[in-house]
Amino acid sequence: MNDQDWMRTAIALAERGMYTTDPNPRVGCVIVNDGDNVGEGWHQWTGGPHAEVFALRAAAERARGATAYVTLEPCAHHGRTPPCADALVAAGIKRVVIANEDPFPAVDGRGIAGLRSAGIEVETGVCSDEARELNLGFFSRILRHRPYVRVKLAQSADGRIALPDGRSQWITSTPARLDVHRWRARSSAIVTGIGTVLTDDPKLTVRLPESPPMRAVARVIVDRHGRLPAGSALLSEPGPVIHATLAHSTHPEFDQRVEHMALADAHSSEQLARLMFALGQRGMNEIWVEAGATFSGALLESGLVDEIVLYFAPRILGHRSLPAFVISAPESLSVCEWQWHSIEPVGADLRAILRRQP
Repeated sequence: MNDQDWMRTAIALAERGMYTTDPNPRVGCVIVNDGDNVGEGWHQWTGGPHAEVFALRAAAERARGATAYVTLEPCAHHGRTPPCADALVAAGIKRVVIANEDPFPAVDGRGIAGLRSAGIEVETGVCSDEARELNLGFFSRILRHRPYVRVKLAQSADGRIALPDGRSQWITSTPARLDVHRWRARSSAIVTGIGTVLTDDPKLTVRLPESPPMRAVARVIVDRHGRLPAGSALLSEPGPVIHATLAHSTHPEFDQRVEHMALADAHSSEQLARLMFALGQRGMNEIWVEAGATFSGALLESGLVDEIVLYFAPRILGHRSLPAFVISAPESLSVCEWQWHSIEPVGADLRAILRRQP
């Protein structure tokens, strides 16, 4: 196996922390000595040992003279755990191959510099795009100071999300709905607008039959004028709820589990930008938006949407049915271009992921 093969093994390990490491990045590590995998590990939960620690424990004495493949630059600071770069040096690692450098200010090249100063050969950028996919939200929060925002839409083949009277359950198949729950589970928060709450009364929880280990996913309700009913289904479910309203619109009936977040009394785009900045300040990496056409359209027009996850059902609902987005018509076709990132079947439906043009 070559460097790329071993790094892909490390990436597969990092994926095991998909639902548990937030707000930390998902990281995997493989230690290879004389062509053999002698130790591997992944960051399993926030506050727990990092991937390198698990791999070094498994490798024991065979770590000496070995190569370590790590999906993210080893940390060089004392946080909840000691520096991983120091642990690699102490174990006698000879070479370290890294997929991505860590932009977190306390690391940001210091881990690599420490390894090289100890005489360890370091190579970076191996399978960097593949590894970065696991941590798009982490990179977004650190570099752009806001989470990576995904908007989910379940729609008919002709781009409609509900019948004229608002009925939409269920446009897509059971496998597609289960897939949505997996996306919810990997996210820091599920965000919706008050219109969806008043219309559908959703729970916005993660419900998966395989019950993978995970941390609680926050629910964020954007409700400018404080219309959230005290009897809403989402308030009866466990897990944190953030009620984002104007300062004068707090609801006295909510219990202490509902956190109030004051929205800026500003234009919609500025208000949404400040909201996403505030969520990033709380350590949120990935935001999963499930909302109606108006709120989703406002996010889209604000330029805050990084990815659209479209579930296409083999149905035709007609032009009187409700559209996916309520937005202004663009001035030209060139300003509304997105890229197809992936298209694959999910049950009887198709899941298409669009990303903004770079």
